[in-house]
Amino acid sequence: MNRCIELLRRVPSDELRGRTYEIYRNLNDWLRNKTESEIEERYLGLGMKRAKQGVPYADFLSAISTTKEHLWEFMQAEGLFVAPIDLCGGMDLLHSLDRFFDRILYFAAVGYQSAQQVESEQATHRHAVAHR
Repeated sequence: MNRCIELLRRVPSDELRGRTYEIYRNLNDWLRNKTESEIEERYLGLGMKRAKQGVPYADFLSAISTTKEHLWEFMQAEGLFVAPIDLCGGMDLLHSLDRFFDRILYFAAVGYQSAQQVESEQATHRHAVAHR
């Protein structure tokens, strides 16, 4: 069973491919040059967007985790950690990757919560207006 079924149903496939490609293509920039606030802005907004699209957070989390797993498998297949001297640099890289993906998930969760709060406030307002 696909863990991301609602994500696949509710988000256009070209948008999903583009987001995944963006992570891979710009990974070096994300890890070295982007500030915490730039990551927050990007992924808080994406979390809000996915929530408004009706994508469960669990599906979003699964998609990001799968992206991370594929990256890890690619790095292993390319032999990036073969020599012992590569291991130290590899550990630093893995730590940076973990922090980056953890930030994605955290800021997206904040975006989901923000979208839910806005929706709740709007529903309360609509209810109040309807019962005047």
